[in-house]
Amino acid sequence: MDMDTLKAECLACTRCELCATRTNVVFGQGVPDAEVLFVGEGPGQSEDEQGLPFVGRSGQLLDKYLFAIDLDREKNCYIANIVKCRPPQNRDPLPAESEACMPWLREQFRLIQPKIVVCLGRVAAQRMIRQDFSVTREHGQIINKGGILFMGTFHPAALLRQPQNKPEAFADFTVLRDTIAAVCEHTYNR
Repeated sequence: MDMDTLKAECLACTRCELCATRTNVVFGQGVPDAEVLFVGEGPGQSEDEQGLPFVGRSGQLLDKYLFAIDLDREKNCYIANIVKCRPPQNRDPLPAESEACMPWLREQFRLIQPKIVVCLGRVAAQRMIRQDFSVTREHGQIINKGGILFMGTFHPAALLRQPQNKPEAFADFTVLRDTIAAVCEHTYNR
């Protein structure tokens, strides 16, 4: 299966109840051979309206952090979410919703074959790194899982609510920049 086929199937998904209240499926955005994959928990209102990940206020903040380390969602990374449809009132995805959606993310992961996965927030980090992962204690640490490097950091929406964590989040992105320089072959050569 290629990314276009996967996206077409995902856009028609009815695997969980979130399909009943969505405006758009938020499949993901970026380059299909990205060495760096960012994963959030799920779309918010702006993302649901536009069908793109991280386009609201938190997305604008994420774009600033990406720009600071020479990443761009259109040129050299990929952004996706655990769930592809907006949970009502932006609540955390329920376990059944996450489980229903994970095959989409797994297939994106298989097609992209990233070298680095950055989990944006607790929900993504606990799903992809470790169930008891603590973003406040373990953010910015590089964890090798089967040859893929993972890092958890603060979700941009959390940074908008708790701006005192922005310096720590920025430090995480500098760790990411240095890790990209050490292990990625083409991220900065596009």
